[in-house]
Amino acid sequence: MPRGRRERLRRRRALSESRAGLTRPERACSRNRELELYENQKCFLLFLRFLAHSIVEHLKSQQKVRVAEAQRTERSVTPDMSSTQEGEHPLERAGAAPESLPGMETEAQASKSSLTNLSTEIEFSENLHEIKSWEDKSTANWHQMLRVSESQAFKARVLKAQAWEIQASEAHRRASQTRHTSVLEMDATQALKQKPLPEKVQATEKEKCEILFTRPCWSNKIEYILTQVGYSMKISSLWHFFILWLHNGGCSFLIIYILMLFLVGVPLLFLEMAAGQRIRQSSIGVWKVISAWIGGVGYTSFMVCFITGLYLNVINVWTLFYLSQSFQFPVPWEKCPLLENSSDFDPECARTTPSLYFWYRLTLKASDRIEDGGSPVFSLNLFLLVSWCLIGAFMINGLKSTGKIMLVLVPAPYFIILCFLFRSLLLEGAAFGFQHLMLVKISAMYNMNVWCQAGNQVLFALGLGLGPVVSLSSHMYPSTNCLSDALIVALVNLFTMLLVTSFSFCVLGFWATVITHRCSEKNAETLVKLVAMGKLPLEAQPPPNLTANPTSVFNSWLNSLPQPIKHMVFGYVTECNLEKQFLKVKEGPSFAFVAFIETMSFIPGSVFWSILFFLLLLILGLISMIGIMQGILIPFQNTFSSFRKSTKLLTDPMFPPVVVFGFMFLCDLFFTRPSGIYYIRLLSEYWIVLPIIITIILENMAVGWAYGARSLVSLPPRFLEDLAIVWGSPASAIIRWLWCFLCPIVLVALFVITLIHLSLKSITYVAWDSSSSKEVLRQYPSWALLVMIALFLIVILPIPTYFVYCLAHRISFTSTSQGKPIISFKSLPLIQPKPSKEVHKEETL
Repeated sequence: MPRGRRERLRRRRALSESRAGLTRPERACSRNRELELYENQKCFLLFLRFLAHSIVEHLKSQQKVRVAEAQRTERSVTPDMSSTQEGEHPLERAGAAPESLPGMETEAQASKSSLTNLSTEIEFSENLHEIKSWEDKSTANWHQMLRVSESQAFKARVLKAQAWEIQASEAHRRASQTRHTSVLEMDATQALKQKPLPEKVQATEKEKCEILFTRPCWSNKIEYILTQVGYSMKISSLWHFFILWLHNGGCSFLIIYILMLFLVGVPLLFLEMAAGQRIRQSSIGVWKVISAWIGGVGYTSFMVCFITGLYLNVINVWTLFYLSQSFQFPVPWEKCPLLENSSDFDPECARTTPSLYFWYRLTLKASDRIEDGGSPVFSLNLFLLVSWCLIGAFMINGLKSTGKIMLVLVPAPYFIILCFLFRSLLLEGAAFGFQHLMLVKISAMYNMNVWCQAGNQVLFALGLGLGPVVSLSSHMYPSTNCLSDALIVALVNLFTMLLVTSFSFCVLGFWATVITHRCSEKNAETLVKLVAMGKLPLEAQPPPNLTANPTSVFNSWLNSLPQPIKHMVFGYVTECNLEKQFLKVKEGPSFAFVAFIETMSFIPGSVFWSILFFLLLLILGLISMIGIMQGILIPFQNTFSSFRKSTKLLTDPMFPPVVVFGFMFLCDLFFTRPSGIYYIRLLSEYWIVLPIIITIILENMAVGWAYGARSLVSLPPRFLEDLAIVWGSPASAIIRWLWCFLCPIVLVALFVITLIHLSLKSITYVAWDSSSSKEVLRQYPSWALLVMIALFLIVILPIPTYFVYCLAHRISFTSTSQGKPIISFKSLPLIQPKPSKEVHKEETL
């Protein structure tokens, strides 16, 4: 109000009061009396409302007690001879009308009369709002004219009155809500006649089941981020990144990978996180909500995640076996074993290296071909059981235990990696490995195959298309900005791979140096023997001092020989080339379980470093398997109704995980057979890539175009608009263009190039030849390729099935909730989910 107008009003009031013949103190006293009168009236009315509410609550509780007594009477009454003669069934007596039960009619009438009086009191109290508004106006006009002490007392009384009014309004709201309930309770005995008691008990159990199936939330954001990071730290993706760096241009590959990571990986990771967090359903149900046409994507990702979890857990089995053998000195892969009752070494091991022999013959007991079957290896089956028990122990209490375990397990590998990094920098040959690390090949920037492999590695490293990202994020609060979460997970994953790659190059530089030195020493011993036998001239006698740097000294001497003698020497010695030895590192499990293990045996204190290395592999394998199993268990329990029909299943949180773990243990026995390693390579190197790319393409289409599809002019997609409403701020404009244009184009290009590459490439595997004790390259049989194609069609089948179903029933391609808010999980509010601390007894994850 303008200042001049307030001054005029004040003068008019002062003039009217002066005409009334009142002095200033008299006017102040009059205003105080009126204020106290109004406050007393307000407090009295609030007290009446509170008293009415208390009476209603008391009558309601008494009525519930009487209804419960009637129900107990119904259960306790048994048929006797007297009731049979009178023709009255005992249940009819228990479920009789209210007038047949003593005292029920009187109490019902009393309840109705009490409710009538209560409605009168409530109608009378509704006039408080008008009184309060007039009182506020008068208080605002008087406030400037009261003294300081009087104004403070007035504020205290007003606050007290407002508190009473809030409490009374809450009581009024409860009374109005329970008004109809009380009437229904008065007719409860009549309902016993119409509805049998078992059905009522079933309804109670159903409501209990819905309460038990409430979706919990993470205790804090740190546990959620660490779980996502742990899931992305898969061992297979770490060593695959190192191999790609080594054979695809060095730092040039890193530049390509970073571009693909931020242009494709982060937007798609944000897409999956946002979809699960916003819709609050598992990886199966979320895509049905977004678009029914793409509803089969969830089932495809579920099956791919299931198969991936099977063969990835076998790596944990191998790690546990090696870890159990590490508590020996010397470690068993450092020397060849002796024959039984003999002092000679095993001839099969003597023809190869001890580490290679231990891997194929003692650990895998590998067959020579994939066609050769055999029963599961008993020593691996024991550790397979231990591995599944460890995973089950970490997950048995759902998010509560998983989050706490991740707080310990995820940071632990970084301390071990830093220890290996510092130790590897002090090894001989580390400088040679570091040179290969910093190598840059410009030609790789123009190689389409390198770009394709970098894109596929981004998808694998972040774990996209498998479902755990969606399932884990569905337990996060919807108001959380998951774009920052996606950036954090992607950057931590990149940092982890860079750390592992750095110390891997240094360690393998040491490995190649030691192998080359031993090769040079062995060649020198061979030449000495040949010269002594007279097969070579004395000029072919190598220098005696090869201890300092055998490779450098031997190669310098060999290059200084005359050309005829050099040709004679080359006929008896093998080539010892440091560069070629470094590039002999092969992709797959043999990278970690052969080359790395052999390197650990060369380092002083090999037992300690071997134990530390296998602890690193075990922790990485377990935390990634925890994420994968969350992507299996959460959709399994949320989708399949067999785990929701019985409350006993849901009350016992151990039952569903134990069933799934037991089934996966039985399936894993297939991969512990002597030929199991060849099937793992078939799945991991050739099969897995196509289902993942197809799944991610359809997910991108569902969010970018199907969910509230827009024209090119009316971007952004409606999904981003929904996220902006929840977050309170709009998403970045770059994300909408990446989702709608760049990501679909890059994904389709990856699919086409990968499909062409697989069709032109011969499908081969590295097998163990026991006759020559060497690794040989074999081609997969035709039936193995047919099995791979059949498995691919099986996991893809739900996608065309849903497509045909929607086409036949003329279901719209766009989201069924277009123009409406997204419906989240039915047993949990969208904006205020329960934290896991409050529902840890009910959760069954």
